[in-house]
Amino acid sequence: MRVLIVDDEPLARSAMRRLLAAHPDVEILGEADSTETARAHIASLQPDLIFLDIELGGGSDGFDLLDSLERPPIVVFVTAFAEHAVEAFAVNAVDYLLKPVEPVRLEAALTRSARQLALSVLPPGPEVIELRTPRRTLFVSPAEIVAICADGDFARVFVAGQPPVMILRTLSHFEGVLPAPPFLRLGRSVIVNRDRLRSLEEPTRSTGRLVLDGMDYPLAIGRAAMSRLREVLASDKR
Repeated sequence: MRVLIVDDEPLARSAMRRLLAAHPDVEILGEADSTETARAHIASLQPDLIFLDIELGGGSDGFDLLDSLERPPIVVFVTAFAEHAVEAFAVNAVDYLLKPVEPVRLEAALTRSARQLALSVLPPGPEVIELRTPRRTLFVSPAEIVAICADGDFARVFVAGQPPVMILRTLSHFEGVLPAPPFLRLGRSVIVNRDRLRSLEEPTRSTGRLVLDGMDYPLAIGRAAMSRLREVLASDKR
């Protein structure tokens, strides 16, 4: 895996180099201490992955760098500030490491990055789903998708262990590309992965909640969707 280290602190860059030296499959292409230098290196070196600090000095940050790139590489943020984690995952960062970086966390980030890189070179199809956003294209396997909810002209895709991804696609599009089973459309506004269903809750007669593996909170659905799901589950038992 070909990587670029982007950090305005020389000691931080050196520390990352030492940690990455334990991974022979990683090739360090270079370093950058500013968004300008990083942008030039990304254009010329074409790294697979960048380890990116958030506060880079000079009036710009790591998010500014990503905003300026048409097709950013895979990104792992490395920072001393935990409060940017939500924003980092909103731009589809693969991981978010806090300084000082622990070797076990770095290994996990590299594993995730390698997997994302492997999926990105495969054509979209039954085994790979392409989730294209204005900032980045994410490739996932169908099994990682927990649920999809309609949101106006968009679809909100819930991927296990990640923040939801907003895609300019209809639910009918996903219904056509996702395998059924395990994916089940429960009405006009929601598709769920039945393999990730753990339990059903009915707080009121008109609403239901699904506990799904990979989501941090239950998914609320209407009575009609809940009725449809119960019909399908009942037929499976016959």
